[in-house]
Amino acid sequence: MIELRHLSFTHDGAAAPVLRDVDLAIEEGELVLVAGRTGSGKSTLLGTINGLTPHFTGGTLAGDVLVDGRSIRDRAPRDLADLVGYVGQDPLAGFVTEVAEDELAYGMEQLGLDSGTMRRRVEETLDLLGIADLRSRALRTLSGGQQQRVAIGAVLTMHPKILVLDEPTSALDPTAAEDVLATLARLVDDLGVTVVVAEHRMERVIPFADRLVVIEDGRVRGGAPQEVLVDAPVAPPLIHLGRLAGWDPLPLSVREARRLARGLGDLVTPVPVARDSGRILLDASGVTVRYGSTVAVREVDLQLRSGQVLALMGRNGSGKSSLLWALQGSGRRTAGSVQVDGIDPAAGKSATARALVGLVPQTASDLLYLETVEAECDAADRQASSESGACRAWLDRLAPGLPDDRHPRDLSEGQRLALVLAIVLTSRPQIIALDEPTRGLDYAGKHQLAAIVRTLTDEGRAVVLATHDVEFVAEVADRVAVLADGEVVSSGPVADVLAESPSFAPQVAKVLGAPWLTVDQVARAIASGDRS
Repeated sequence: MIELRHLSFTHDGAAAPVLRDVDLAIEEGELVLVAGRTGSGKSTLLGTINGLTPHFTGGTLAGDVLVDGRSIRDRAPRDLADLVGYVGQDPLAGFVTEVAEDELAYGMEQLGLDSGTMRRRVEETLDLLGIADLRSRALRTLSGGQQQRVAIGAVLTMHPKILVLDEPTSALDPTAAEDVLATLARLVDDLGVTVVVAEHRMERVIPFADRLVVIEDGRVRGGAPQEVLVDAPVAPPLIHLGRLAGWDPLPLSVREARRLARGLGDLVTPVPVARDSGRILLDASGVTVRYGSTVAVREVDLQLRSGQVLALMGRNGSGKSSLLWALQGSGRRTAGSVQVDGIDPAAGKSATARALVGLVPQTASDLLYLETVEAECDAADRQASSESGACRAWLDRLAPGLPDDRHPRDLSEGQRLALVLAIVLTSRPQIIALDEPTRGLDYAGKHQLAAIVRTLTDEGRAVVLATHDVEFVAEVADRVAVLADGEVVSSGPVADVLAESPSFAPQVAKVLGAPWLTVDQVARAIASGDRS
């Protein structure tokens, strides 16, 4: 169905190819997971399947890609639209209509399908993805996760033989992600659709994958997930737990790991380490956000102390992003008060707000507007009145090696996130708000981000983040607040909230039970010989 023959690709201006002499064949009815470090070339490889690479991206392609026997070299992406459905990392950038239902129908209109068929497929897809309540909603008013499901639905309605999905669950809550992936698996099993997925949160996709393809230094190797994961450079917590415990073969599911975990059952239960929190930096009371008749946030009370990390969690559309923007001062706040060191961030100039609460938005590229990485960093230094090179120093800690002359649009999602975070940190805010900060980051990138967060809190700052990444929350957060329909329905120490929740429990907690959260906890217990 898909064949890459001696494929190499070099971006314009790059000194070396991002993909080198790749040979890969993907059969009809396979679900293939593509993994690798941030910037390793996953999106580039996926783009070759429908010709976006190189016809849209530019660059030099050597070798060939055959899709159902057709070469992409002399065919534009539109010529393969009936065969390949593609969903990119940024759903909003790919929308061409204003309303969710219209977006689901647009692709079918371009294929010339009759109105009856289009109506039936739209209804089927709305039900399949659980988004019937979004049919009349304006796309720009949807949460990131809701936009992601609409984007997937817009591709599914065209009934392509091949689905190519770049980070399809990055903005989805755990339950929604499982539902979407189960839907994709049914398409593979029942209809023989070929699915190629690039995903950093490998733990979500591995149970469904027939084959794992890993990109490292431009080279590609693939095989059965259990075999490739033995020494893969990227792997989810469950695999790291298996490597630590010496399990052979490695477990691919929590159920398999539980059967192997009896030998770890006598480890001494970890005692949560409470980090000292200082004075109150942010005090929010009765915060309410309305959009017309819709109440996105309802009378939320919140305090943030210096040295503290608070994670906001909840299903897609629960009000997490709206709350972050209200706290930062740039977003809508219908009622309630927010004080940061006695100052309302919404009352002053934008520069004042940035110095009080720095916010990295869910779509990081919204803050990028210049032609090069160097220009963005120089502008950040000037706007923050920081010494020259301050922004670049943060960037080198988050994503080392990014060329100064690279255009931000040519960066991977994770690299753009790192650049925006560096820009925000240059203003030296007391509070840092992060909206889905791990989108596009590999596991090593998340560990580095966690280290940055700890550095910030050690300096006396506070961090509040909205995320669906339970593994990252388990590693970095002190407290968790769970939102539903705009209200805080649960809050408390991270171990209490996560480990007791079927939806939000990290993999280690599901295997070993509460209060275990991370592989690092297990490693420390084994290293110290702490057994009961």
